[in-house]
Amino acid sequence: MTMTDRQSHANGDPKLGSPSFEQRIYAPQSIAAIVAELAEQQHDAEEVLEGTHLAPAQLEIHTTKISYKQLDLVIRNALRLSREPGFALRAGLRMHVTAYGMYGYGLLSSGSHSEAREFAAKYIRIVGPFCDFTVSNGATTIAVTFKPMHWPDPTNDIHRFAVEFALAAHLTATRDWVGPQFAFSRVLLDYAEPLHAGLYREYFQCPVLFGQSECGYEHVRDDTEIRLADSRTHAMTREICEELLGEVNKAGGIAADIRRILIEQPRRYPSIESIAERLEMYPRALRRKLEAEGTSYRDLLAEVRQRLAIEYLRKTQMTNEEIAGRLGYSDAANFRHAFMRWTGKNPSDFRNTPRE
Repeated sequence: MTMTDRQSHANGDPKLGSPSFEQRIYAPQSIAAIVAELAEQQHDAEEVLEGTHLAPAQLEIHTTKISYKQLDLVIRNALRLSREPGFALRAGLRMHVTAYGMYGYGLLSSGSHSEAREFAAKYIRIVGPFCDFTVSNGATTIAVTFKPMHWPDPTNDIHRFAVEFALAAHLTATRDWVGPQFAFSRVLLDYAEPLHAGLYREYFQCPVLFGQSECGYEHVRDDTEIRLADSRTHAMTREICEELLGEVNKAGGIAADIRRILIEQPRRYPSIESIAERLEMYPRALRRKLEAEGTSYRDLLAEVRQRLAIEYLRKTQMTNEEIAGRLGYSDAANFRHAFMRWTGKNPSDFRNTPRE
């Protein structure tokens, strides 16, 4: 690993070699929202887009595709340029449902709220979201849980940016297809209360809890028919979104398959030879494919271990020894050295970082 790679991991950067991070397969609506918000602060679009090889005019062209790498650069530029707290919240509020193309029209034309929730969760990845999300249906309440796609460390500003943008975007888009009466009943966040916490309460008009084990929101369950429901339009948008989801999944390449295998098998991670057998490939061919995708089995294993380690430290009371065992390390010392290499922090210090 090069010095640049080590610094990248220590700063909480995502794995730059990941195909899903590098592939230009998403529409640029989120970048356009950030550029528009910073224009209100008198920052030129060229400043915000620095390093992305995107021209401002490309954000208005429907054929333009972006990658998470470009989005990551824009977020980091925005964090460097902006002096106004809460600008990620305001940028997210710009994300009306029609900004999401066919995905947005699929929500608008759904037959019911429950159908729209299922559609949203299934196809969210086609829009290149800041956060993946899951939906839990209670008798009277719906709980939506967020997980940033590429920024897992809740102590980093870019993690908070992703969550703020996603929360505000969900609020705006849901009001578009449900109606202006839609509101969160509670917001939960896994990071410490920022100086601009008052903006959360101003925008969301509900209790906001910081220092929680996960991010997300709750709202009152409503299973009535959607006012713009249209079964023919919905069937058409679902068919198109299914095709787009297939393209996104394919873009993940062989690395995405290996990540899934590793996540499914904690404690005893299979060797690359075992994975090659499972994928019906020769180990040498598998290594060549990973090299072509800009990664390796070793990098993928470290990536999965880092994400799981952060989750265990934030969401469980497991000791470092227990986490080391879960991640396949022989002892806590080896786990500690690896975690320091990934994040620049000792796992115990990371766990004890104040979140309230």
